[in-house]
This record gives sequence, structure tokens and C-alpha cells, in this order.
Amino acid sequence: MEAIVLAGGHPRPEDPLYAYTQGQPKALLDLADKPMLQWVFDALNQSQAVTGVRVFGVEPDAYPWRLDKPAHFYPDQGSMLQNILRGLHDIAQQAEPDTPVLLVSGDVPTVTGQVLDWVATNAQRYPDLDVLYHVVERQTMERRFPGVQRTYLRLKDVEVCGGDVNLVRVRAGQRDDDLWERIIASRKSPLKQAALLGWRVLLGVLLRRYTLEDAARAAAQRLGVPGTAVLSPYAELAMDVDKPAHVEIVRRDLAARQTAPPPEA
Repeated sequence: MEAIVLAGGHPRPEDPLYAYTQGQPKALLDLADKPMLQWVFDALNQSQAVTGVRVFGVEPDAYPWRLDKPAHFYPDQGSMLQNILRGLHDIAQQAEPDTPVLLVSGDVPTVTGQVLDWVATNAQRYPDLDVLYHVVERQTMERRFPGVQRTYLRLKDVEVCGGDVNLVRVRAGQRDDDLWERIIASRKSPLKQAALLGWRVLLGVLLRRYTLEDAARAAAQRLGVPGTAVLSPYAELAMDVDKPAHVEIVRRDLAARQTAPPPEA
């Protein structure tokens, strides 16, 4: 399975992360003596499912990257949407339309090969779906990363935040409508995500009349795409680094990982 890594972004002076990056790409943010993106590459290296990587938005010589899988580096195509579509287009030249592809944000440094392999294995349960959007329950997130402040969507049966490791099939990039544009535009706001589904569904979400399964079914129908929301047991795939508090939480977590004893054979 190939992975598309979205690693672009230069925090501007008004961005809360600028104090940490000082004009450098976000991918180079130092976390426990490694650039943030290298931690993501480490997870890709560890993954048994990932066979190749397409990296968008960072120069291949910006750092002596350690990436063991066959890799292609691309300049930023102008937007997250264009990066995804370019990656899917190029993969489509040598893959069948139903081929699954991982979408991995470059700012989830606590993700591991185990998490990526879980995503790939779990996707086998949904052979007919084109989009698997991963969400993490609030209590899972806060138990794994105490003190983290995320934006959650409260549903009838669960309270969740969106993940940054998802899965699409090649054919999802061959649509000729504005589906991707609308999804990308709403990705940081659960209420905007709900608004994509229409006011009736949005009201149902706000009043907590919808379960996660109900909301996923409504989304698939409204957007006209075979897809669903998948509840992940791994908080790491939703721990993106967007705020100074996130930097400190992740630095502590990764430093502890480096000093932990190796697992017993």
C-alpha cells in the first residue's frame, strides 16, 4: 500500500507555532532531537503494510531524511486538495481503481508503524468503500495525551475528534465534482463537517440525535461517496501538532519513548 504524506506548511509570524519554527517549514520542527516529519517517516519505515511513499511540500534535501521505502518527493501543488489529487493521479498510473492509499499528515509525530498497519488491516473490512475517515473518542484521546485540548463533535453515542491518518481508494481521486474541496475546507471544524450534510442533519447532530453510524451513513448519502467514519482505538493518529501546548505534550511523549526499555523478545 502506498502512502501520501502531506508535509507542507510554513508557520507565519501570527501563527502560534512561529515561535518554535522561526520561519522554517513546520516539518522541521524539532521534537526530541528529530524533525517532526522524521518521526512520521520512522512510522512508515516500521509499517509492514506501506510499500511506497509520496511526500508533498518538503524538499528532499531539507534534512538527511531516513526513509527506507521507495519515495517520491513533490513540491507543494498549491493546496492540500491538489497534493492529494496529484498523488492519487500518479498512483493510478500503475494501480487499479480500487487500490487503497493511506493519507498521512506530516504533523502526527507520535504515530507508529503499528497504528498504520492497524489502519491498513482494518480497511479490509470495507472493500466496497472509497473513503475511511478515522475518528477518536474523547476519553481515548485524553487518556493517551493528558491535558490535550481538541475540538470534539458530540453525537448521541460518542464524542469524537477527527484523525489525520485516513484511507482512500484510487478511484476517489477520479471524481469530477467538488467533493474533495468541500471536505478539505471543513476538516478543522466538526460543525463545518456536519454542515456539509445539510441543515436537517446538522440540527440532528447539534441536538445529539445522531449516532456515529447514523452520521456516517448520512454523510455517505449526502456527499454521494461510498464511505464511513471509523472509530480508532489509537489516539496517535489524531495527535496533530497545531498549538504550542501540543508541541510540549508531544515532546514529552517522544522523549519518554526514546528512553523506554526495548520490548522483550
